[in-house]
Amino acid sequence: MTNINLNELTQLQAINKKLASGYHISEQDTTLWQELDQHIESYQALFAALGHDLQHDGRGFYYLASDESTPNMGKISRAIALTVFILIEYYANQGKDPLRALFDENIDLELMQTLIQLNKHLFDQLEIFSGSDLRKDVFLRMLRLGLCKEAEQGFLLLAPIYRYIDALMEVNEDNFDALEEEV
Repeated sequence: MTNINLNELTQLQAINKKLASGYHISEQDTTLWQELDQHIESYQALFAALGHDLQHDGRGFYYLASDESTPNMGKISRAIALTVFILIEYYANQGKDPLRALFDENIDLELMQTLIQLNKHLFDQLEIFSGSDLRKDVFLRMLRLGLCKEAEQGFLLLAPIYRYIDALMEVNEDNFDALEEEV
């Protein structure tokens, strides 16, 4: 049992508020990031006692893992995953290293509109019909979840987007395994 000195956890309220809302705390959130980094055992023990699973991903972010997902969150997660998948495909088709471009390239309204036009049938299923819909329904939500930050009339993706890349890779692996079983 870890002894927790609450007086040492000076950012507890702010960290709890962010994490409880689904936000991913990454290095851009300097104060909260440093606080978690310095007192991770105490925070993990405290959140565990409250029934939460505080995760530290070595690629640079903290988040609360959750088992239960609401149908609404499912739709949001699907929209984010689809957007990440389409961005990876788009950058690869441009001859760029897709992972590098994913984190280095500014995603502005013009690019969002292009992604919608190239993948209309997929976005239509999520009721996203324009670049502005994509900005409002996906990127502003990603901003609130700490998955991206605003930059130059657009957005830059942050390290927590790896959670979606991991999930996409897992689905891809499962599909590959299923295909091999059929052969």
